[in-house]
Amino acid sequence: MSGREKQTEVPLTHAGRGLLERRDFLGRTVSSLSSIALLHLLQEQGLMAEEPWQPVVDPARPHAARQGHHQPRARNVLVVFCAGACSQLETWDFKPELIRLDGQPMPGGPSVTFQGPAGNLARPQYHFRPHGQTGKMVSDMIPHLAELVDDFAFVHTLTSKTNTHGPAENFLSTGFVQDGFPSLGAWVTYALGSENQNLPAFVAIPDPRGIPQASVNNWGPGFLPAVFQGTSFNSAQPIRNLRAPESISRGNDLAARDLLKMLNEDHLRLNPGDTELAARIASYELAARLQSSVPEISDLAAEPEHILKMYGADDESDPVRLGYARNCILARRLIEKGVRFVQLFNGAYASGGRLNWDGHQALREQYDIHGRIMDQPTAALIRDLRQRGLLEDTLVVWCTEFGRMPMFQKGAAGRDHNPNGFTAVLTGAGIRAGVSYGQTDELGFRAVEDVLSVHDLNATILHLLGLDHLRLTFQHNGIARRLTDVHGSVIQPILV
Repeated sequence: MSGREKQTEVPLTHAGRGLLERRDFLGRTVSSLSSIALLHLLQEQGLMAEEPWQPVVDPARPHAARQGHHQPRARNVLVVFCAGACSQLETWDFKPELIRLDGQPMPGGPSVTFQGPAGNLARPQYHFRPHGQTGKMVSDMIPHLAELVDDFAFVHTLTSKTNTHGPAENFLSTGFVQDGFPSLGAWVTYALGSENQNLPAFVAIPDPRGIPQASVNNWGPGFLPAVFQGTSFNSAQPIRNLRAPESISRGNDLAARDLLKMLNEDHLRLNPGDTELAARIASYELAARLQSSVPEISDLAAEPEHILKMYGADDESDPVRLGYARNCILARRLIEKGVRFVQLFNGAYASGGRLNWDGHQALREQYDIHGRIMDQPTAALIRDLRQRGLLEDTLVVWCTEFGRMPMFQKGAAGRDHNPNGFTAVLTGAGIRAGVSYGQTDELGFRAVEDVLSVHDLNATILHLLGLDHLRLTFQHNGIARRLTDVHGSVIQPILV
């Protein structure tokens, strides 16, 4: 054969010869069609492994709005994080059996808990009453929030992997007990960006009393690009290093910014493939825009008197409550401006329960203080979002890192840590109002029906934002990492 090499004939193998037999061919065809049908059914039921997905992020516009995996119900998220482990037994999870057995040893209960020997069972430290059309039993400690129960979905069976505050805050905020993993807000802004380019996509609002136990881990980027970390400020403490020194006039400051912008653009044209440079320039430009937008949004002087009164932000008799109320107004203003993820903290670091909800020794005495600080401003925030039409697009989540034991600690009047069953409350976009999901046992010690993990809560939040937690990934050290690790399911019964 001219111009071509003679092709070598390959002898037919035994397996190949079998493919030519009519009966064997038909048999293989039937099994292949069955496999295709099985794959189709598994895909329809969501049982097939999903392809990992990473958003395409423009380094020059890292916070530009992006599309998720499906039509979202929520565009924004507000997380109210009660640091210190707020007791489910003094708030949302009514256990009448605790009243009957008050002062008795817990049958089959642990003799030692996290901080030492366990004491006897202790009744709820507040009276519970039915509220709303649903008749949900809620504690007298939070009367303003109790009025909103018909708008809430209660998840009573969350569990944590740890009973230590710092790691438990990590777990709630990042899906991992260890340090170094991205926070929920960082994952959300990495995936979706923001609809407001003049404000941070993710804002963490620390409590007036201080930062939480796990500190910046709650809003950190972990191994995600640093541009997706939360920006921390509140109504009393502005973003650090944002303003120019007083010795520099406004005109000179603007002129310097214009010159820097020109130099940066020239340098970027000479280095078009340098994504780190583009990201750095983008962060500088955002910082420049924040110099005007953040002071404006933090200035509450324009709020009408009736709004200040509704939040309790007109009462200067309690500076902490006043500060938290002003933080709640700030949170509403950020959501109103399209900030994608707002994390509002109520309570600070470990302090024997003085500065947060960690009620080991004198729970009732301390919760009288903490409940008054949290209740009215938080309820007003939810009402304000609703009356402005913002709850239609905003998911609100009230949460804490774990629950507390049904017994008092021995020799004390407070409850120890309990990661075996605690409550989160959700309302707003995509949430079925007036439902309670899951049950703890008759003493509130352990989740026993429809047991959930924090991974399930985070999977549900992502779902409402239009994100599939199984697909949202970031490649790190050769692993396609997820917020929910290898766990998590969407809590469908609480969704509309």
